[in-house]
Order: sequence, then structure tokens, then C-alpha cells
Amino acid sequence: MTKEEKVAFVIETLNEIYPEIPIPLDHKDPYTLLVAVLLSAQCTDVRVNQITPLLFAKADNPYDMVKLSVEEIKEIIKPCGLSPMKSKGIHGLSQILIEKHNGEVPQSFEDLEALPAVGHKTASVVMSQAFGVPAFPVDTHIHRLMYRWNLTNGKNVQQTEKDAKRIFPRELWNDLHLQIIWYGREYSPARGWNLEKDIITKTIGRKSVLGEYYKNK
Repeated sequence: MTKEEKVAFVIETLNEIYPEIPIPLDHKDPYTLLVAVLLSAQCTDVRVNQITPLLFAKADNPYDMVKLSVEEIKEIIKPCGLSPMKSKGIHGLSQILIEKHNGEVPQSFEDLEALPAVGHKTASVVMSQAFGVPAFPVDTHIHRLMYRWNLTNGKNVQQTEKDAKRIFPRELWNDLHLQIIWYGREYSPARGWNLEKDIITKTIGRKSVLGEYYKNK
């Protein structure tokens, strides 16, 4: 298969498996999405979705959030891990949204990445899911799968993102990054991986990855 055929096969297969694409993090607007994505760092989406209703019951907008102390936020979000950093980030970014952006989440990468505790991946998720701007946020699943599929050398997530943006059509980025995440969780996990169920890797996988898999069987 040529690289073009491999890319077409990936897109086709993912569209077949995920014609409807669920959004992993529960939210109702750009602000609640931003907070949920920030909480998801090194924490599962399932856990985040259990915690955000408790937090948003008290504060689901920046004006209410700054009325809570960093300590109060920290207590609520503790199960998500990294709570000292995340609570400061949530409180701090809420303050900045009020002071600089009229309480609204800005619609630019630059403004988002200037907020405390918001990195490029968080900004990319918000831009794509809240505002429909083409972005390709790379999480651990996408990083792993792009490498397994031999579509990147995957030295780091920045390189993987560059490669993904180069090979996949821009108009598909927002759907594709979610489809790949779901596929990675269900069919191509890091642990307990069953290649027989993983049709994409089985068909186009990197030779060294497939060789390693069979060697360990």
C-alpha cells in the first residue's frame, strides 16, 4: 500500500466504525469544556466526567469560579490528580477571562495558550470542539497509533501533530482526532492489546511493531 492508500484506509475504517462521534468530555459551553480539558491531564475522561458536575454545580462560569478559593476548587477536583496545579490554573484563568475577555473564552490559539495551565493540546481541543476551528490535538492514544501505523516516527507529540496535519485533509482533522482516540481506547490500547481486533494496525502497521507483538505472543 502507498502512503496515500494507507491514509485513505484509515479514514474509511474510522468512518465505518464511528459514523457518529461522541465527545469524550461532558460540557455545555466553551468555558466548561476548557475546565474539563484542563482537568483531563493525566486523568481519565470517565473520572473527569464524574468530577465536573460537582464543580460546575458550584461554578460553571468564570464569575462564580473566582468566588471559590483555590483551596475549595482543589478539594473538589482532588480525584483528578495534580489538583494543586489544576486548581490554581482554573482560578487563575477564570480571573483573566473576566479581566481581559469579558468573561468569554477567547477564540484564538494565542490567547488560549496565554492562560495559566493551558498548553497547546488543551487550546487545540477547545478550538476544535468549542469553535469548530480545524486542529489536531495529539494525546497519548493518537501518538501511539500514528507510530503503530507507521504514519510518523513519533519522536514527540509535536512531531506527531505535524505529521498528522500534513497527511490528513484539514477538513477532517476535528472528526479524525476524536475517531482515533476512540479507536485507540477500544481496539489498540497500550496494555492488553489484541492485534486480531485491531484491523488498522494489522493491515498497515509498522513492521517492527508487528514483529514485536508476535514475538511476545
